[in-house]
Amino acid sequence: MSHFSQIKTQIRNVSSLKAALTDLGIDWKPGPAEVRGYQGQTQTAEVVIEQDNQYDVGFRWNGKEYELVADLQYWKQPWTVNGFLNQVSQRYAYHTVLNATSKEGFELAEEQKNEDGSVRLVVQRWSG
Repeated sequence: MSHFSQIKTQIRNVSSLKAALTDLGIDWKPGPAEVRGYQGQTQTAEVVIEQDNQYDVGFRWNGKEYELVADLQYWKQPWTVNGFLNQVSQRYAYHTVLNATSKEGFELAEEQKNEDGSVRLVVQRWSG
């Protein structure tokens, strides 16, 4: 019986995911790579976060989105699972917005971190 849990996300762009993890100071490795689980079980993921306890966390493409795969019994991240996903999702959204606006010719003009943890971005585009 597999101990792996799969948690759905709204993450669809692996580059923004990797940038988000890097922003959070999370050491990750690109895949495809094995996510180690209970009794030597593994699953293949596109992004793997190795943990000191030999049980890993990964993000695997399920055809629609990158879902979190991990044996939650052996979770060893600085946040709870929900806290982790919230942090990753916020930084993912940040990079997704910057990438999308950059493609439209906008540049980041201002960034403000609010007390509630939200981030306000101001982008601008010069017309010639």
